[in-house]
Amino acid sequence: MIRSALMNVMTAAAVKAGRGLKRDLGEVENLQVSVKGPGDFVTAADKRAEKTLFEELSKARPGYGFLMEEGGEVEGADKTHRWYIDPLDGTTNFLHGLPLFAVSIGLEREGQMIAAVVYNPATDDMYVAEKGQGAWLNNRRLRVAARRDFADALVGCGIPHLGRAAQHPRFKAEMASVMARAGGLRRMGAASLDLAMVAAGRLDCYWERGLGPWDMAAGMVLVREAGGYVSDADGGDRMMETASICVGNEVMHRSLLAAIRTA
Repeated sequence: MIRSALMNVMTAAAVKAGRGLKRDLGEVENLQVSVKGPGDFVTAADKRAEKTLFEELSKARPGYGFLMEEGGEVEGADKTHRWYIDPLDGTTNFLHGLPLFAVSIGLEREGQMIAAVVYNPATDDMYVAEKGQGAWLNNRRLRVAARRDFADALVGCGIPHLGRAAQHPRFKAEMASVMARAGGLRRMGAASLDLAMVAAGRLDCYWERGLGPWDMAAGMVLVREAGGYVSDADGGDRMMETASICVGNEVMHRSLLAAIRTA
């Protein structure tokens, strides 16, 4: 595990926000739910977790800016640092009592993502990474899977929900192309955890479109520090601008991109 002062700040904030989410998961039927769009929900728990993260990180690092899923952008006096915050990635899973959700925190310094925490309160899995320090799950060092044959690959993906029906034809074409080549396909429902699982070697590769910067920021650091390759879904390096991502070891990343392009 990384014991730097920065990582202590980030993990402490994640645990504090996660404590409330874990409590609310046990009473999921009583949560206050407001509809943000078809198939895309936001909960009172989500907003409370974001408030906790904002307060804790602001106190520990005054002046840093924020980009948050619910609260949007908050400019800080320190223009060189910005937090990327997703207080509850996998909201729909959470609302159904499915324990696949996470608190995701990424830190950007002078335009580069340099630190990450992805924490699943339901399982107490804490994925962390800091530039040059590797990626870790609790006390275990992470490496991307070494598998090289795409026919054996377990591939993660994201499926556009009802509110993004315009994206369905493209996804179905890409899915069909990947299914014809890969060993298996999985959809977890939380992008930050998908990326963390690639870093941990549990998934061989993963792609998704239609993501927010807060969905990808922390996970990108995890994958890179675990020895993986990161690009957008078209093979470029404009993940935030294209709202898409594709990750894996060198061979799997290349094979997945080829399958997507064929679609």
